[in-house]
Amino acid sequence: MLLFGQLTAFQIVLFVILAIGFFMVLIILGVFARYFRLWIQSKTTGAGITIFDLLGMTFRKVNPEVIVRSKIMAVQAGIGDEQGVTSKALEAHYLAGGRVPLVIQALIAANKAKLDLDFKLAAAIDLAGRNILEAVQTSVYPKVIDCPGKSIGRDSLDGVAQNGIQLKVKARVTVRANLRQLIGGATEETIVARVGEGIVNAIGSAETHLEVLAQPDRISKTVLARRLDAQTAFEIVSIDIAEITVGDNIGARLRADQAEADMRVARAKAEGRRAMAVAEEQENIAKIEENRAKLIEAEAEVPKAIAEAFQSGKLGIMDYYRLRNVQADTDMRLSIARAGAPGGKKPEASV
Repeated sequence: MLLFGQLTAFQIVLFVILAIGFFMVLIILGVFARYFRLWIQSKTTGAGITIFDLLGMTFRKVNPEVIVRSKIMAVQAGIGDEQGVTSKALEAHYLAGGRVPLVIQALIAANKAKLDLDFKLAAAIDLAGRNILEAVQTSVYPKVIDCPGKSIGRDSLDGVAQNGIQLKVKARVTVRANLRQLIGGATEETIVARVGEGIVNAIGSAETHLEVLAQPDRISKTVLARRLDAQTAFEIVSIDIAEITVGDNIGARLRADQAEADMRVARAKAEGRRAMAVAEEQENIAKIEENRAKLIEAEAEVPKAIAEAFQSGKLGIMDYYRLRNVQADTDMRLSIARAGAPGGKKPEASV
């Protein structure tokens, strides 16, 4: 019974070992079944990714297929570890949320176009939110930007020459991506705004609108000389004037508005002077009436003075008659003068 028990225990241990070995073989077969295709692709293309690297990617929650295909693309294009494109760098960029295949495609395009772009810069641009492949394509094949842009809501850039004539301009700006300025550089909106400002300034510096119409390239030269692409993600290649249209005569309109305003001011001042003259005339009429009242009052004192002179003996009867004769002669002269006066206006009599 003891020997049988020993054999039974040995058989159990052997069975356990065989079971463990069987499960290990199944695990190995499962790993090979999952990663064998990727490992073969990496081995045959010289990507240098081992089966243990693929297992580590799984534990680090990295998609092995993305890393392997990206590394194979880089190796096939002649971009290897010496340019910084290692499997560890690709995994780190993947874990950081980057778009690994897009970065590799951008590196391949830059390498074919002989552009100075390494993996670190491409990864930084990608993590910054820029489309690195589109940037490389724009650097190789320049992009044309309409000025003004559609987002502004205007059809043209309006500038006024020194003679007051308005010019409506449409321009096309050809730009090339500046890979070194993509991180932190201004976007297309800044380019459009700066070019629009430069065009308006160039039109305003012209003495007449005919100069601009005769030489539209003077606008392009003036704007290009101002280095408007500084601190932007683009390099301005050229600025082409697509269309120039003559607008309104802003100067004449402003002068007409100014003349109208001056006329209103002069009219208001004249009305003020007229009102002052009317007031002064009414004041003079009041003074005349006041003086006339004083005259009547003085005339009323004459009989009193004559009576007092009679009583005091200072005036005799003959003196009084002579005074009445002088007064009658004066009245006769006044009537003769009234008959010969124009309009029959009665001349003033003095007593």
